[in-house]
Amino acid sequence: MNILQLCKKFPFPLKEGEAIAVNYLSRGLVEQGCEVDLLAMNTSKHPYTHAEWPQEFDHYREVQAVEVDNRLSIGGAINNLFSRTSYHVSRFDTPEFAAALSALLEKNQYDAILLETLYLAPYISLIRSKSKAVVVMRSHNVEFAIWERVITHTRSAFKRRYLYYLTQKLRRFEIEQLKNYDLLAPVSEHDLQVFKALGYTGYHLVAPIGLDLEAYVVKPLDKNEAIKLGFIGSLDWMPNQEGLQWFLQKVWPLLQGRFPNLVFDIAGRNAPEGFLREKIPGVNFLGEVPNAADFVATHLLSLAPLRSGSGLKVKVLEAMALGRVVLGTSIALEGIPAQDGRHVLLANTPEDFVRQISFLLEKPELAAGLGAAARDLIQSTFDYRDVARKMIASIARIGA
Repeated sequence: MNILQLCKKFPFPLKEGEAIAVNYLSRGLVEQGCEVDLLAMNTSKHPYTHAEWPQEFDHYREVQAVEVDNRLSIGGAINNLFSRTSYHVSRFDTPEFAAALSALLEKNQYDAILLETLYLAPYISLIRSKSKAVVVMRSHNVEFAIWERVITHTRSAFKRRYLYYLTQKLRRFEIEQLKNYDLLAPVSEHDLQVFKALGYTGYHLVAPIGLDLEAYVVKPLDKNEAIKLGFIGSLDWMPNQEGLQWFLQKVWPLLQGRFPNLVFDIAGRNAPEGFLREKIPGVNFLGEVPNAADFVATHLLSLAPLRSGSGLKVKVLEAMALGRVVLGTSIALEGIPAQDGRHVLLANTPEDFVRQISFLLEKPELAAGLGAAARDLIQSTFDYRDVARKMIASIARIGA
């Protein structure tokens, strides 16, 4: 098959969920005999500035990146108040990207075009006008659901009303687009059921974020080091910011009172300045670390205190693949068929977090068993080769 993969940001470096999901799926498709081209936006928020494409992209037949200015602006936000268009989506709808896509469609005949996230949906009409390819929406999240959850935790009444207005337009757009896909491929069964409840009745495939277990080497904890909690994730993503702030305000003081020597390390890209300046006893704000796997390997527990968000959380999957214990909320573990106490630890309230952390700190020898079960689950459910094979089979059935 000839496949074109469209991305709303350049999927590199491979340090956050969307980039990892894009890379492993494309690599899996190539290993199954497909030829894959990549057309990505090079956005002002996540620019890729090197002169050459990264070596990790050597499996692509062709790579193109289009400069897109998707910065939020007060003027754009105000103008959007008088438009039916979703402001979330409109920032990714540009003539420059449309022109590059049009040129590729005229040059190549594709069997399938993968739209990585809802934000590429505005280009479906262009695709239909120039190609008979199977249009696949690989939905990484139920996008409007992220913002609905954010709204429930927003204190400012004005900001809550404004976010509600934007979210309603995003919700309407996401539902309207369901009729335009040949194949809907959400990353979890949970998200698929949400889309079905919203009216989707077409072809579908659960296409989770696949990983290569060979790239995730399990390392034993250094017994001579103090026990530490860890968090790693993109710190410019609002659900991560919100979850961490909640944990530091509601949970950390309780843990400090009980375990005064406990250390909590926070790592991640694009941390807001305020985050890095905060001084909280026992908490280290490290910013971006050289190697995410090494960071995870030095911590007994990987925390995922998310209170909003949607889709699969790749940092949770990666920690499980590395044989570490993940302690997360129901939202953080959404879409992962893991059992509390067998593969992961579940907590939703401050009291839950304190109880689960206390349990593991008092019985650290149980961490190895939980971590091994977590890795086995990733191997059986989230292998990138299986995801690619199923994607190819689904496209073939539709295109036959």
